[in-house]
Amino acid sequence: MSNLAAPRMTLVPPAFIGSEIYRLEVFAPPHPLAMPRAMLVRDLCAALGWLAERQYFEAAMATDAELCAFHDADYIAALHRAEHDSALPPAVAARTRIGLDGNVIHKAVFRRPAISVGGALLAAGMLAGGVPVYAPGVGNHHGRRAQASGFCFVNDIALAIIRLRALGIKRIAYVDLDAHHGDGVETAFADDPDVLTLSVHESGRWPRSGGQSDPARAIYNFPVPPGFNDSEMNFLLAHAISPLVRNFQPEALLILPGADALADDSMSRLMLSNNAIWDAVRLLRSLAPRVAVFGGGGYNPFALARCWAGIFGILNGFPLPDTLPYAAQALLRDLVYHRHGNRALPGHWVQTLRDPPNPGGLRDEVLAMEVS
Repeated sequence: MSNLAAPRMTLVPPAFIGSEIYRLEVFAPPHPLAMPRAMLVRDLCAALGWLAERQYFEAAMATDAELCAFHDADYIAALHRAEHDSALPPAVAARTRIGLDGNVIHKAVFRRPAISVGGALLAAGMLAGGVPVYAPGVGNHHGRRAQASGFCFVNDIALAIIRLRALGIKRIAYVDLDAHHGDGVETAFADDPDVLTLSVHESGRWPRSGGQSDPARAIYNFPVPPGFNDSEMNFLLAHAISPLVRNFQPEALLILPGADALADDSMSRLMLSNNAIWDAVRLLRSLAPRVAVFGGGGYNPFALARCWAGIFGILNGFPLPDTLPYAAQALLRDLVYHRHGNRALPGHWVQTLRDPPNPGGLRDEVLAMEVS
């Protein structure tokens, strides 16, 4: 165990890390990321009166040297070249997957990922110093050492873990609740038993990994069936996730809540309400002396903004309002969501933070995931 004393986290307000670069429109429909995300959450938190000026921190761009703490130098050079030239030679693209597989080359294809890493490194430093952190712009959990994957050009989470280790935090738990398997983070630390990686994700969904656990290497995977509901998530929290994290005794815990496992997000077939994600954050944050919450996937801006703003409220200890104030509702009503078309918006998308709960039966394949 580290010699660092456990900080008294409950006395320190959480930091919110963001960046104005996330307002830059870099993806176009029909790309799933053609929507506001991290700074929409920041704006909604501000509209709720939850974000004090002293709590907000702008992320800086990571240097090439900082990026190369995990990524290959040739890969970082390719990202630079892609941004400068708006293209890559076919052989470089084939090797790095930059510009392929939905990893589109855009006008900030180096700067934006480098700033997400800067936010992750800032989060690590704050976390080591005893400040709880919320950084919804961080969460590129598919990124590989020398390849883009799953819209992720870097692996900011891996770099945050590496920085935490350099700051003396030895045992780190990473809990991924995104609808897609956290394959990039798992691969990065598969041979490091002091990093626990735990992923709850839809079975059979891209990247179609994460079907097995490997306790000897502190790897735990829970591939859940389509229709996964609030009751089933609460069961896993009580009977699998929290026992594993508690027994691991992490000095720091990183949570990737995602928002694509929500019933209102069409990018998965999972059926959670945001209540289940909030319950997970409430429980997990009590299991480690240092806690950071990142972002992850999420492709419905109404569902994402309300879920993730609620997380920041929970980290602050604020009561969640039954009805959103006018400024918050106006912010949401101004959103354009190309995947929803011209259909009428469900009332809860703009009027309240809380989704209708979605309880249900406990299916045998979920019950079988209980940790003995």
